[in-house]
Amino acid sequence: MSIPNLRPESQTSAVILPSTGTVGDVAATLPYGIYKESTDFLSGAAEQVAYVYKKLGGDVLDIEIKADNVYANYEEAVLEYSYIINSHQAKNVLSDFLGTTTGSFDHKGELKSSSLSSSLSGTTMALKYPRFEFAYARRVAEGMGVDAGVGGNITEYSASIKTVSGQQDYDLQTIISSAAATGTDAAGNTVPYADLVGNKRVLIKRVYYKTPHAMWRFYGYYGGLNTVGNLSNYGQYADDSTFEVIPTWQNKAQSLAFEDSIYTRNSHYSYEITDNMLRLYPKPVSSSPSYFWVSFSISTDPWEKNDRADDGIDGVNNMNTLPFENIPYANINSIGKQWIRRFCLALSKETLGQVRSKFASIPIPGAEVSLNGSDLLSQAKEEQEMLRTELKELLDELTYGKMMVGDAESVEAVNNIQKKIPLKVFVG
Repeated sequence: MSIPNLRPESQTSAVILPSTGTVGDVAATLPYGIYKESTDFLSGAAEQVAYVYKKLGGDVLDIEIKADNVYANYEEAVLEYSYIINSHQAKNVLSDFLGTTTGSFDHKGELKSSSLSSSLSGTTMALKYPRFEFAYARRVAEGMGVDAGVGGNITEYSASIKTVSGQQDYDLQTIISSAAATGTDAAGNTVPYADLVGNKRVLIKRVYYKTPHAMWRFYGYYGGLNTVGNLSNYGQYADDSTFEVIPTWQNKAQSLAFEDSIYTRNSHYSYEITDNMLRLYPKPVSSSPSYFWVSFSISTDPWEKNDRADDGIDGVNNMNTLPFENIPYANINSIGKQWIRRFCLALSKETLGQVRSKFASIPIPGAEVSLNGSDLLSQAKEEQEMLRTELKELLDELTYGKMMVGDAESVEAVNNIQKKIPLKVFVG
């Protein structure tokens, strides 16, 4: 598109507003120069001069602004439009972006080259539609699942505790930390949590012990009535049974879950845990069972990354770190460009008002001329606020959630219409 060379002429005095200029004129005078590489932007800024000139009555009375002022206001209008659009998109997608890749930005708000991973490098996230994954809700659920013992992203370990006849209290924190430091437990077995505990607190999930392994089972879940068992040591229970050591209150809770009692043997032992100090009831008086076991997890720092999986701890954490850059001018459609033109006009009116507010009036022979600077400023502020509100209200109606509600209403309306359509009588 060729740049029009408009030469407005005042009907009262010398021309104040010069010609619209060339691409080079526009590019050389932009305060930020964010869009100076876009020919479409430069053309739009140059054409805006004629629009502003006509709307402010420049063909009747002088207007005390230059083309450079209009160019700067046009750039600001495009950046304001980009800001509002990106803010709206942030509300749409922030929950799905949390923990994902972000980037580095220069002083103009543009993504620096090679600041993103290879999958995103050289692209603009402002033009991408993210996958809808309930990512934030899933991460919250994972954290709750860890404490509930029904999932999550925290590894659960088991550790053995060698019982001592007559000893009732056992320091689980010290026992587990020592095993992690040496890499082996009290039985000499290699532990999977070696070098992982350090000064971190362990979170005990359950306490249990097991009977010795044997070949035959008797009255076990997988056993039978006529199977030979060792009645002298194990009674009527199956060999290799797991005895769950539980506090008293849990007995009542278990009575509410009959299915759980099928799989779990209740021990005559009970326990209390305070500050990871285990106290067994009654006091062990023999070496049977020789070992108690505990299931535990290791407390994690909320800022500490999980080396075994990408848990989304790095990356986007709020709206500020979303990888949104200024919207490319070439991707702004006619709706956006018309809003930009109107906003630029309001900004230019503000500029003119600022100039005319320097003096309330200008003396002329025999009288003085009053200037309307304050009126222009007031009008400009109102128009800018009106345009911002207009755009934000439109975008609020176009959030992903609102559009899904609209789609649901459309489907419901179609279903209601179809209910009233008489069906053909089938003959066959």
